[in-house]
Amino acid sequence: MRLRTTLATFAAGLAAATCLTAGPAAADSAWPIAAGPTTTTTGGHACSPAVSVDRFSDALDKTTYRGTFVGNLSALAVDRDGSLAALSDRSALFRLDPKTPRPTGAVPLTDENGAELDSEGLAIAGDGTRLITSEREPSVRRYSRDGRILDRLPVPDALRVAPAGRATANQTFEGLTLLPGGHRLLASMEYSVSGDTPGIVRFQSWERTGTGHFRLAAQYAYRTDPGLGVPEIQATGDGRLLVLERGFTAGVGNTVRLYLADPRRATDTRGVDHLTGQAGVRLIKKTLLTDLVSCPSLGATAKQPQPNPLLDNIEGMTITGRDTGGRLKVLLVSDDNQNPAQTTRLYYLRVRV
Repeated sequence: MRLRTTLATFAAGLAAATCLTAGPAAADSAWPIAAGPTTTTTGGHACSPAVSVDRFSDALDKTTYRGTFVGNLSALAVDRDGSLAALSDRSALFRLDPKTPRPTGAVPLTDENGAELDSEGLAIAGDGTRLITSEREPSVRRYSRDGRILDRLPVPDALRVAPAGRATANQTFEGLTLLPGGHRLLASMEYSVSGDTPGIVRFQSWERTGTGHFRLAAQYAYRTDPGLGVPEIQATGDGRLLVLERGFTAGVGNTVRLYLADPRRATDTRGVDHLTGQAGVRLIKKTLLTDLVSCPSLGATAKQPQPNPLLDNIEGMTITGRDTGGRLKVLLVSDDNQNPAQTTRLYYLRVRV
């Protein structure tokens, strides 16, 4: 989602309730060395007992590829050939060399009428097709590698933008991930829909049929920390999720937290019209892995006030493999909104789950 300049001031405290009433693993390989004007390469610096940051790279910041601005990046995914896919919310899907990480290709994206998308979430299926959300309607479409629309997934009426539904414009499908096996897709709303308790966001899933299409499946509820939304989710490979929570306060900067979440015992909320405290509704359980403000700055600089100069508008995340110790290698990217006061930055993390 594009940067908001007026979000509620972040409130202290971590909400980790588990109900409304009460409470991809690849073979290990060395991290590619990413070039960039402010890249730090290290053996890893602790942000928390569960998370360390190896380095960051600003190599993509304010660059272009064959006339297309390389920025506004909202999602990342690992393609079948090992390259990285980076999704811009201005209707472009870039191919990145994972070693440099310079662009090596760009595919324009449109809707069925040739109009641009507000593209936010990305997942790559085993057959190479691209599943991409647009938070405008919202929508989820399936694209070929060359950008042709193959399918459009159904969306529950309540999750559509008002007046068609109960969602707010630019606060809909942000995160997207395929669960283990590749037969179930999960999308996260960024913020609550009207009629639900503020801070309770819905995660919608789809099941892939034998014909390759997706049909609506279970829906779950997740509680964010006060003032934060969900820009990205990623399946860890064992049924759990990494969940990014993020917010922005003018004059202060960004708050970015990484959670481990488990939807496996959460209530299917498809039949719950309004999530307002019903007994027996179990939320997705979550555990804080780190608040990224605690990471060492690694010499990073910020173009606007930040509680840690390493931070920016972090919006995309993918898991690129595991290291020899079993930790997930996680890559984050910030969305610069094509704004001179923000930075397109890649973050290389190791996460123990």
